[in-house]
Amino acid sequence: MSKHPLLTTWPKETADRYKDKGYWSGQLLHSIVSDQSIVQPEAIAIIDGDQQTTYAQLSVAINALAKDFLNRDFAAGDSVVLHMPNCLAFYQAFFALVTIGVKPVLALPLHRFHEIRYFCEHVGAKAYLTQFAGDDCAYREISCQLIEGAIVKEVVNIGSKSEPLQDGLSVEDKRVSLPQIHSNDIAFFLLSGGTTGTPKLIPRTHDDYHYSLRISADICQLSPGSVYLAVMPIAHNFILSSPGALGVLLSGGTVVIANNPDPNTSFSLIEKHAVSIVALVPPLAIAWISAVEGLKRRRQMPELSSLKLLQVGGAKLSEAVAKKIEPVLGCRLQQVFGMAEGLVNYTRLDDSSEAIVGTQGKPMSPADEVRIVDDQDQSLPLGVSGHLLTRGPYTIRGYYNAPEHNVRAFTADGFYRTGDIALLTASGHLVVTGRSKDQINRGGEKISAEEIENLYLDYDGVIDAAVVAIPDPYLGERSCAFVIPQKAMKDKKHESAFKKNLLSYLRSLQIAQYKIPDRIEFIEHFPKTKFGKVDKRALREQALRLLPS
Repeated sequence: MSKHPLLTTWPKETADRYKDKGYWSGQLLHSIVSDQSIVQPEAIAIIDGDQQTTYAQLSVAINALAKDFLNRDFAAGDSVVLHMPNCLAFYQAFFALVTIGVKPVLALPLHRFHEIRYFCEHVGAKAYLTQFAGDDCAYREISCQLIEGAIVKEVVNIGSKSEPLQDGLSVEDKRVSLPQIHSNDIAFFLLSGGTTGTPKLIPRTHDDYHYSLRISADICQLSPGSVYLAVMPIAHNFILSSPGALGVLLSGGTVVIANNPDPNTSFSLIEKHAVSIVALVPPLAIAWISAVEGLKRRRQMPELSSLKLLQVGGAKLSEAVAKKIEPVLGCRLQQVFGMAEGLVNYTRLDDSSEAIVGTQGKPMSPADEVRIVDDQDQSLPLGVSGHLLTRGPYTIRGYYNAPEHNVRAFTADGFYRTGDIALLTASGHLVVTGRSKDQINRGGEKISAEEIENLYLDYDGVIDAAVVAIPDPYLGERSCAFVIPQKAMKDKKHESAFKKNLLSYLRSLQIAQYKIPDRIEFIEHFPKTKFGKVDKRALREQALRLLPS
């Protein structure tokens, strides 16, 4: 396996095989828009509120922004952090950056200074790219903190014009030419859910990501007539590529951006733009079902007849909810189970109802290698749950600049340890039955238990902390923090005050809101396993007993 101090790549013989098989075609990600601008220049590419842009207009805007970045002395090989709300400018910036070989870290809207600083420092980011959106001051505040802390040299506020944060800084037009980009170059970084500390960075190349888009678009039967509603954060891998906005643009379709996840907002956009496909996490799917049922009772049924396919992923969908989608929403359900590191599984459009409702789909590529193994990495028979391992032409071989973690996260022969417990059916479908990683999946947002535990350990009043997942009918899982305080709680009043202090402390660190524990419980000591480690299974059982019946 070829190794670099910061990056683990595919072995040469494996890469050559992927090229020979046509999985890696040598196509670059920015060709998605430039090609469509030639084939159908006047077709609508993206709709964002009152704004809509054709493929020709989008291509012109991307090229102009790419040259603007080069005039700012951005160069191929540089890294930046791209942190924006759902908006047209995100796509313009993303394509402009990959056009000139600048690697953006795709931060999510809920990330705050704690995470953004880490991303900037981890890749040595040259700049922070954002958009100061409406009344939301978070992006502006993060920008000021980054500049004041000398964490980045420049902050660029991308709106109608890419103007720098610093007043009076002008950009000289150097009449630059676009650099040459190679398809095996890193195009951008996605974020892992993370089980150890802050999220790991996932390097995606033009070759591997373009392949995943092509095969996803084919499985989902996209065409120039496809209209995709982007409800969730558009920097999320699910919304970007499964098949996501990029898959739709690759197919010549139209992407409609929703600026909030409210069901009624989405229903209005579906009716107005004849949306045909949308992707949701399970809590949003539940909210949509509830909203439609409520409207039906009031005889105000929304016009959703254009919607043909509802994808649900990010967390496991219960069979009870899955069975409601087609009769209530009137569209086909497609379960999507995947990860930003690579492997994506889809239920197929011609699958049986049993497979669509009861499984998380089949791997999308014939080159995906999937193994279900026991604790000693020995293969298990069909129908038996075990650890899910995978490798393939769009699954990374290592996180960026994380050599020690890579030893644990990947096998010696390049299989990625997904952290999922799953079984494989005789038909080749996967059924996810649990997680082996110390991680909470809160409505599709992944939380590293260790990250929150470490933050609590820095608080003077805490001896130790352990964070576990507790089941939730809406989000799937919520987080519960068990804390050993330095001083015994005198009464309920002191306990309540200390809980408030702990919550205020975490908020003061400016971490993403979804990482704040949903519940805090004080405990004198942790139960231990026979190996002397904290027994989180016992803590989860204790948390369950504390839940209201």
